[in-house]
Amino acid sequence: MRSGNCTPLFTLEHSKTAHRLDFAFLAGTAAGLGALLLFAGPRTGSIESALWMASGLAGWTCLEYGLHRFVLHGLRPFSTWHEEHHRRPAASIYSPAFVSIIAIAAFVYWPAWLIVGPWPACALTFGVVAGDLAYSVTHHAVHHWSARDGWLGRRKRWHGLHHAWVPDFAGAPGNYGVTSPFWDYVFRTRLERAGIGGARPKQLYRTSAPP
Repeated sequence: MRSGNCTPLFTLEHSKTAHRLDFAFLAGTAAGLGALLLFAGPRTGSIESALWMASGLAGWTCLEYGLHRFVLHGLRPFSTWHEEHHRRPAASIYSPAFVSIIAIAAFVYWPAWLIVGPWPACALTFGVVAGDLAYSVTHHAVHHWSARDGWLGRRKRWHGLHHAWVPDFAGAPGNYGVTSPFWDYVFRTRLERAGIGGARPKQLYRTSAPP
């Protein structure tokens, strides 16, 4: 990450190859958990497992919102790194997937394993990892894929307003959800128009190919 003319100690910007490998690692982790549940999991309790998966997926949307709003826009050094993404939205600047997987294992799987047992914990973790994968694909798509209509078109406009609204980066006012707008509605952080309080937002980011 660059700030002025200072050289960073490390960077979260990745090459095209590293970006693709990151997607492959995240997708492989989700596929591995799914295969483990399908072929090695208990033959009974499939409805219970499905409910744990759904809970993990729903829980991810809350994590996505909270991390984006309170960590990436409010807690240093994470907000400093994320601000670079706002300055150069077409660049591949993100936390590597293995960091997410380690965090999910430590803060989702391990506590759930202690409380409800290994298989419910595995199903819950699968839901969270699947949500993380959905977020990664969606976030890449809204920045690099062309779409004006349908679900992706709506997500592009939604996320574009978030990027446009950074007169004060730390105080970006809303549209924190990327895959789902649900929590923005719950916490009243939805941006309904391209102007709030008379301020002029920056131009919506342009779709462009990753480096």
